[in-house]
Amino acid sequence: MTPGSVDVVLVRPSRPGNVAAACRAMKNMGLGSLILVDPPSDLASAEARALAYGAWDVLDAARTAPTLREATAAATLVAGTSGRPSAGAWTPRRLAEEGATRAGGGRTALVFGPESSGLRNDELGLCHVTVHIPSDPAHPSLNLAQAVLVLAYEIRVTALNAAPAAAHEEERATAGEIEAALDDLGDALLRIGYLNPDNPGKVLAELRALLARAGPTPRETTLLRGLARQIRWSADAVARDGGPDG
Repeated sequence: MTPGSVDVVLVRPSRPGNVAAACRAMKNMGLGSLILVDPPSDLASAEARALAYGAWDVLDAARTAPTLREATAAATLVAGTSGRPSAGAWTPRRLAEEGATRAGGGRTALVFGPESSGLRNDELGLCHVTVHIPSDPAHPSLNLAQAVLVLAYEIRVTALNAAPAAAHEEERATAGEIEAALDDLGDALLRIGYLNPDNPGKVLAELRALLARAGPTPRETTLLRGLARQIRWSADAVARDGGPDG
């Protein structure tokens, strides 16, 4: 994974100073792409400019997105950070070492939640992997800029020590393409009664994890969408004919 292939996504950062300090941490490690979801106002304040010293270009070039899904749509690997240890969570070093393979040569989105609460469960559910920084249990809390710096440092060190790039890998579908396929599959599976209409998200989250591990190509997600459309068409045909025994 190279620093230039990484987008840092900050979700609901609480203060302009937090964003500015994160920009400086990013610039320290060669990262320059920042996306903000529901950012605070006054990012041009004197406090923010001072805390972003030397990284004003990162702050000024920051893009905004209305939702996390839209912020990560172009990524082929979405890594959400969490302060809560969990089974299967990756360390920052594992992300730096294995993330490029999972991304398949595409972009990686590093997602950070607000300092006070972190990412919600539904937001972590949109991520392909969860990253946890194994800080000391006696004082585990890191501020936003510290967390950004730890992940960015591991990415930079791994990139500096990386072997020459391997042969061209097959193109991976982006998170946006996978989510579009899941939308179509979810609708189709609801129509045939496969999903619980009161809680379809549980199975869809498992399907999202499966697709993220599989690393489908854009062509393969198109095939999934075609499959979903055929399921919908068949379900509608059965309904028009009065049911399976009609």
